[in-house]
Amino acid sequence: MWPEEILYGAASSLWLVLTALYVFRGLRRKGAFRADLRHDVAGPFASFIPLVGILLSSHYSQYLPPWGAWLCMAFIAALAIVAAQLLAHWVTGGISMRSIHPGYLLPVVAGSFVASIGFSSIHAHDAAMAAFGIGAFFWLVIGTVVTIRLMTGGELPPAAKTGLSAYLAAPATANIAWMMSHPGPVGTVQLCLTGVLLIMVLMQVMLLPEYRKLPFTQMFWVFTFPVGATTNYAIRWLATTDLPGREIYAWTTLGLATAFTLAIAARTAPTAIAPRVARLTAPQSTEVR
Repeated sequence: MWPEEILYGAASSLWLVLTALYVFRGLRRKGAFRADLRHDVAGPFASFIPLVGILLSSHYSQYLPPWGAWLCMAFIAALAIVAAQLLAHWVTGGISMRSIHPGYLLPVVAGSFVASIGFSSIHAHDAAMAAFGIGAFFWLVIGTVVTIRLMTGGELPPAAKTGLSAYLAAPATANIAWMMSHPGPVGTVQLCLTGVLLIMVLMQVMLLPEYRKLPFTQMFWVFTFPVGATTNYAIRWLATTDLPGREIYAWTTLGLATAFTLAIAARTAPTAIAPRVARLTAPQSTEVR
């Protein structure tokens, strides 16, 4: 379908630009990548580059066999390395309990489910189930730690509150992963996972007043992945039903999610350009030394 390919093309272009900027910036500063991984707030979000790469390459693998499959495998390997580095840092006292936030679910929980999606897209069912098992394990382990921190450790700092949307990313990616590895009629496991997703959606609705208090920063891009994953599953689920008007609901959901992402992009552009404009227009010193 042409709308799908247009959106994938736009997402791929944006991902390539942002990844290139990130890598270029990192190469200019020694130890930048290691410092990013060890950052208390932003560290887990370093997994976004290979994570999104898996989703894009798994889509294009149908057009570029076998190169697309190999590229997907490479991104899965990169995500595994990033996740292993983060885990090693976390379990060796690299973080405090107070610094933990739901974004810690992304690399090892949502990331594992996305890896399962990637494996399913290249018809590696056994590997897909293994990746799903990893995601389920860390969903239980890391999810428990994160929830205990939030319930007993006080309010999150504003910079970390966007990570609360990761509570949505985990069940959304789990649902997609299970649906892709078990095509056909919706079964019991799928219904259970869908129920978890629904309660997480309701929780995000209740968190909207908290999100509205946050000043806009580039961390708002964190919201786009859970929203996109939930939209993806919602459209897939609607396709399995006989719900009257399901196509209208699907297009409406897709339109809202796309508008949300475009709004964040529109807000990001001025914040990225303004500092450079300020430097260019700042008066230069004419003092003779």
